Amino acid sequence: MGSLPSDTLAVEMTDTHVLAGAGDGADTTEWLLNSPNPPSFWEELAAAVRENVIPRSCTKTHLAKKKTKTTSSSSEKQSIFKATLTLLQSMFPILKLGRNYKASNFKSDIMAGLTLASLSIPQSIGYANLAKLDPQFGLYTSAVPPLIYALMGSSREIAIGPVAVVSLLLSSMLQEIRDPVADPVGYRSLVFTVTLFAGIFQAGFGLLRLGFLVDFLSHAAIVGFMAGAAILIGLQQLKGLLAISNFTTKTDVVSVLESVVRSAHQPWYPLNIVLGCSFLIFLLVARFIGRRKKKLFWVSAIAPLISVILSTLIVFVSRADRHGVKIVKEVKEGLNPISVHQLQFNSSSVGLAAKSGLIAAIIALTEAMAVGRSFASIKGYNIDGNREMIAMGFMNIIGSLTSCYVATGSFSRTAVNFSAGCESVLSNIVMAITVMLALQFFTRLLYFTPMAILASIILSALPGLIDINEALRIWKLDKLDFLACLGAFLGVLFHSVEFGLLLAVGISFAKILLISMRPAIEEVGRLGRSDMFGNMKQFPMAMKTQGISIVRINSSLLCFANASFIKDRIMRLVEEDDDIEETTKDQPKQLVVDMCNVMNIDTSGIIVLEELHKRLLLNGIQVTIASPKWEVIHKLKRTNFVERIEGRVFLSVGEAVDSCLQSASKLPSPTKVLVT
Repeated sequence: MGSLPSDTLAVEMTDTHVLAGAGDGADTTEWLLNSPNPPSFWEELAAAVRENVIPRSCTKTHLAKKKTKTTSSSSEKQSIFKATLTLLQSMFPILKLGRNYKASNFKSDIMAGLTLASLSIPQSIGYANLAKLDPQFGLYTSAVPPLIYALMGSSREIAIGPVAVVSLLLSSMLQEIRDPVADPVGYRSLVFTVTLFAGIFQAGFGLLRLGFLVDFLSHAAIVGFMAGAAILIGLQQLKGLLAISNFTTKTDVVSVLESVVRSAHQPWYPLNIVLGCSFLIFLLVARFIGRRKKKLFWVSAIAPLISVILSTLIVFVSRADRHGVKIVKEVKEGLNPISVHQLQFNSSSVGLAAKSGLIAAIIALTEAMAVGRSFASIKGYNIDGNREMIAMGFMNIIGSLTSCYVATGSFSRTAVNFSAGCESVLSNIVMAITVMLALQFFTRLLYFTPMAILASIILSALPGLIDINEALRIWKLDKLDFLACLGAFLGVLFHSVEFGLLLAVGISFAKILLISMRPAIEEVGRLGRSDMFGNMKQFPMAMKTQGISIVRINSSLLCFANASFIKDRIMRLVEEDDDIEETTKDQPKQLVVDMCNVMNIDTSGIIVLEELHKRLLLNGIQVTIASPKWEVIHKLKRTNFVERIEGRVFLSVGEAVDSCLQSASKLPSPTKVLVT
């Protein structure tokens, strides 16, 4: 590092005296050292509970009532009514619709709900098949959960129901425990139990304000996971598209491709393949038209239902089922039956059901939160993440009691709902009622629906899950993020869904630990004649003050994990600076540690600061602390570290440098002792 000549030092000393007087610096130091103690852990916990659990409006009403000395009984009843109404509205946001809801809004919601149902019915049947369940269970999941969410959820556009990723996740985790073909009743019971656990976890996350757990799946990990899951889902649909009888129950790409190759010697059914591929092309063209022209969104929305109707008519008229075309056959009619008696808690698999429920809960919440926030930002409003978790949890708990499996927000159906002009969650209610009517009166018409059409509908929805451009953007921005993305993608593709998730989370945690354990320690200098200091590598014009080394710790926590590393890096910077600083031999050396980024410190961090102070003092170097945060200065005072460094603690780096310059002009040059 280069040094400033002596005349520059004199100019800077003059400038700094003008910028900040000694009295001002003393005052601000007193402000810092005499600041009140920060709130304790229990005080912070109580404040968080008050803020998050009790609605603010209720608290304001209570405070206003408490301040008023005399109130009439009528006003008291009115305040109680308002507080009760506010509490109910916080629990059931749908109650807020009555204020500005108009007939035109209701008309838009009806049209959006009907459009949504036309897409949801065929997709739900296909996703139930992907989850290894009978078709009616997909329709059940599109009936009850949307109604519960409409009462408790805060997103206006999100469309609730079964989704491809969660359906694949359930089948991949549970069919190894219970065979859905050999024991369909036991498998179904296990699915309902997993759904119950998923709902309990989701509601618990929301009630305990543990939404940060969902953030363990980073954006990069989600991109890779979705892409890998989309490819696996597509390969799984080869069974229906090619009418393969003996298909593997494993989900990794190698096992699926081996199963396809082994089926080459089995009888082939050209009609099944032609029918499936023809309607797949039709669905992809309709999707392309809907994406290119926003006004024609209804083309892609209604295309799956048209495909089901036309293909069913073709099979019924031609009796293609007698020539190898596999059909859905019976879909049980009637509304959701109660499934409380099917829940399993006494079996040996309850632990695995809880683990699967936790994984399914996190994946479902991650997808729903991403979908809900994306469309809420377009409409210009915010959704409460914890409230969403509670709503998702209760809808899956009630869903598990009414023959539903894990439901969440679907991106493709939400996009259709948004494009159809939905104004509120009533579109979900309209969709659910339409599905219920279909369950009650139209399930017999699905008998001749070919399985290849269901496979085509699922395949047509998969391109939206693979975002190559986003993966390339992640590669350009952050290589470690891309490693998490690639890990999730390859883990899902070549091993299993849960392994891919764990690998992605592991890589993300490793990244956090790497950054936390090896934070950057930068040398800073004054920017011009201002009181601002910046990284000298980032700002080459920054001026270095003679005799003073200023280092900044770029870590929010100075703790056992990084304390030794930070001490070694500071010592190295000071020693390197001391080797080239030839003009400061006639005056004492100073070190200013800028702690503006350090939010907290533990005992290991304080011990390291004490060791750093002792080692540098033996070498004739004084340590000064600048910009400590509330928790940091509180702990430094409690451990008497402030007294050990003779009160050399300042509110800003500028004041610390000014003080060092003043002391340098008064003190004699010390004798240095080399410490190894």
